[in-house]
Amino acid sequence: MKTTLDELLAFVTVADTGSITAASVQLGQTVSGTSRSLARLEEKLATTLLRRTTRRIELTEEGHSFLLRAREILGAVEAAEEQMAARRERPAGRLRVDAATPFMLHVVVPLVGGYRERHPEVALELNSNEGIIDLLEHRTDLALRIGRLKDSSLHARAIGSSRIRVLASPEYLARHGEPRRVAALGDPRAGHVLLGFTQPESLNEWPLRDADGAPLHVQPQVRASSGETLRQLALAGEGIVCLSDFMTREDRRSGRLVQLFARQTVEVRQPINAVYYRNTALSSRITSFVDYLRETLDDTGFED
Repeated sequence: MKTTLDELLAFVTVADTGSITAASVQLGQTVSGTSRSLARLEEKLATTLLRRTTRRIELTEEGHSFLLRAREILGAVEAAEEQMAARRERPAGRLRVDAATPFMLHVVVPLVGGYRERHPEVALELNSNEGIIDLLEHRTDLALRIGRLKDSSLHARAIGSSRIRVLASPEYLARHGEPRRVAALGDPRAGHVLLGFTQPESLNEWPLRDADGAPLHVQPQVRASSGETLRQLALAGEGIVCLSDFMTREDRRSGRLVQLFARQTVEVRQPINAVYYRNTALSSRITSFVDYLRETLDDTGFED
């Protein structure tokens, strides 16, 4: 066989990312090294696989056809390696996990030590993105997602759910007073500052009822893309926030944040799922990580 696995991997990564530079970063190579791998592959195949434009690299018709076979070959090699590891009953290899920053910091990071102790041959790569990413493009094996799932191309395993609450710091309440009525949250005259999300807008629907009995949709004066940013703003006394229990449990226990409208709060839980592509075999690495999450969170939970 003339073609090497390194050349196939370089080609697939460039096709997924649309950029030699981005592919080089993912592969841990120099741009020139990745470019040379592509050139060698095209020379061996005596065909052009990629068309380079000023904005993006695009696949030729031959490139599209070869990409399917390249994925099959790399997948077969990976499956063979995983089979050997499974025969030793020890998951091994790299596992790329993606989660929003708050979930990564407050749930995943505290569990890494225990997981690594149990599965030392798995090399974890933890990445944080606040929005929904394309797992294939980002070369991600597993994503931990909060909220309802929309992508039907994904397999999902539920790992729990987390309640949301309206919170503020004692410092904020000392300066602005505690709102007594839900209507005060939407009344500029009440002088309250609401902290919310830039997107999706559905995250600005709080577990309270408005005057018509519908879920309360707020218009935040300060918005952020990350729940962790909003948590830090709330801790600094900058406003009232609505966040999930998994990131505020210790804050509420210590009194750094206190719940508002406890009696009026409707119980709303955000589902938390581990997701991966339907056309990807569930490897022992993914299974071991999801099983450990579910087992550990069954013991500790997301609540007080």
